[in-house]
Amino acid sequence: MAAKLKKGDKVVVLTGKDKGKQGEITQVMPATGKAIVDGINMAIRHTRQTQNSQGGRMPKAMPIDLSNLALLDKNGKATRVGFKIEGDKKVRFAKTTGDVI
Repeated sequence: MAAKLKKGDKVVVLTGKDKGKQGEITQVMPATGKAIVDGINMAIRHTRQTQNSQGGRMPKAMPIDLSNLALLDKNGKATRVGFKIEGDKKVRFAKTTGDVI
């Protein structure tokens, strides 16, 4: 199945503790159906000090389920993603505006 959300997409969180927050997808994990969004679903991780990095409590973005994310259209509103054929290519488009993403 084609990916509706990809790395670099601007998304909004639909449910959970970060509901309404916006961010950019930094990594998508299709096997687990999750994505990492910059600044969303943050958790504190304790890291050991090494030669290269300072140890301590580091905030880290944790994976969030793809079903809890919606793409932002050009108007800044949440939209669903559809697919259509333009010429000989399959492209994604925003269902609210009809614009190709």
